[in-house]
Amino acid sequence: MEGATWRKSSRSNNSGGACVELACSAGQRGIRDSKNPTGPTLRFGRVQLAAFMNEARTGRFDG
Repeated sequence: MEGATWRKSSRSNNSGGACVELACSAGQRGIRDSKNPTGPTLRFGRVQLAAFMNEARTGRFDG
């Protein structure tokens, strides 16, 4: 995702909590931890990201 512009979630705050960032580049979408911008990035196509976000909204990944 080199050269991509990353945007922080509108639900993030500045208190150091769990924040994610999203970027779009060359047909890919990326998600990363805003506290670790050089760390791993989850990469998706447009359709796959929409499916992932829908599952996250429904609580599928809540532990």
